[in-house]
Amino acid sequence: MAKGINAMFRYVDAMPTLDLAMPTALFLAVLVALFLSKRVENKLTETVEQKEFKTRDILLLVGFILIMVSVIAYTSIVNPGGIFENAILLFFMGSYTTLLFTFSYIFSNTTKPRVQLVSAGFGVAAIIGGVISLLGPLGDAFTIYRAIAFFVLAGFCFGVVIFEQKKPPTGKGRWYVAAQPPALFLLLFIFFNVIYGGATQVWNPVLLDIFGFTFAILIIMYLSSLFTWKTVGLFAVLLTFMDIFLVFSGPMVTAAETFTGLGLPVLVYLPNIPIVLTEAGKIAFRGLGLGDFFFAGILAVQTFNKFGKKTAVISVVAMALSFGIWEAFLPEITTYFNIGGFPATVCIITGWIPIVVYMWLTTRNKTTPPPPSTTTSATEIVNEPNLSN
Repeated sequence: MAKGINAMFRYVDAMPTLDLAMPTALFLAVLVALFLSKRVENKLTETVEQKEFKTRDILLLVGFILIMVSVIAYTSIVNPGGIFENAILLFFMGSYTTLLFTFSYIFSNTTKPRVQLVSAGFGVAAIIGGVISLLGPLGDAFTIYRAIAFFVLAGFCFGVVIFEQKKPPTGKGRWYVAAQPPALFLLLFIFFNVIYGGATQVWNPVLLDIFGFTFAILIIMYLSSLFTWKTVGLFAVLLTFMDIFLVFSGPMVTAAETFTGLGLPVLVYLPNIPIVLTEAGKIAFRGLGLGDFFFAGILAVQTFNKFGKKTAVISVVAMALSFGIWEAFLPEITTYFNIGGFPATVCIITGWIPIVVYMWLTTRNKTTPPPPSTTTSATEIVNEPNLSN
């Protein structure tokens, strides 16, 4: 009886851990980026110089990722919290700010009511940030400076509303509108993460996830046009093998922990749904990097370009389902291989490949011309006229 109970408990422990949150988030983020990228493709092409990656560019890109992840992991082990981590922080803050400003500027050439509505929305968000900065649980040594910074931003946003009312339309981009999203991001990131000392956590995970999803969608929209069907296939294969190597050898997990410690929105953290408790009695969370969202996104966009919308949507569903299945067995897999994580590119590409192979075989059979006939039909015989008397 005891042996049977122990066997039953071992069976329960080995049961997969179902999670609906992260596969759903992956599906929605990629789907939104897919359709938005198609809607704004012409707008992006008009504003940003259009280029396409060649095979050499893909090799250089994957090599650069490999070197950067390895360097970040090495410096995090040798000199944790040193100047290199601060350089990483500044680099990513600058990159995110530039990305937000670029997209905002591209779409700032819109109607006056929309500009006023957007500016008023950012003004309200800044006022909320200033007000909650004064609350007791969020108080720290920078409370006054934080509140002043948010209120100044609010004044600027509402000033834009008044300015737009009096300004004649010019049909050009508005830098003062494009500056509002990156300004709000910087204030939130700096005052609620970098130099925040309040008792109540604000940045992680809510704001971290909001900006994580935002940047994931923007990166897919911004970079997916640089790939072609040929280069995306090469990139998918090389990145997957590189991801496997870095995860199993350790640098990828160490680099992810470094980014997490800095509070950078390079990962999305969501609670496991249905709720699962850890051994410490806390709610278990799942994490997925922005690079994995981008990976799934460019596969979906290029599938759209190659096979059309229906196949692209099916591929997004397949990638999300495949990711969910792998994720359910993740604790057993990581325990078996004694690793701190698992390459999400494997989880994604194993859902995408079957759809692409099926479509490739189907379209190949449809486009293959029939073999030439070896027999002569009676209708093809042309009788020569009889010239004899």
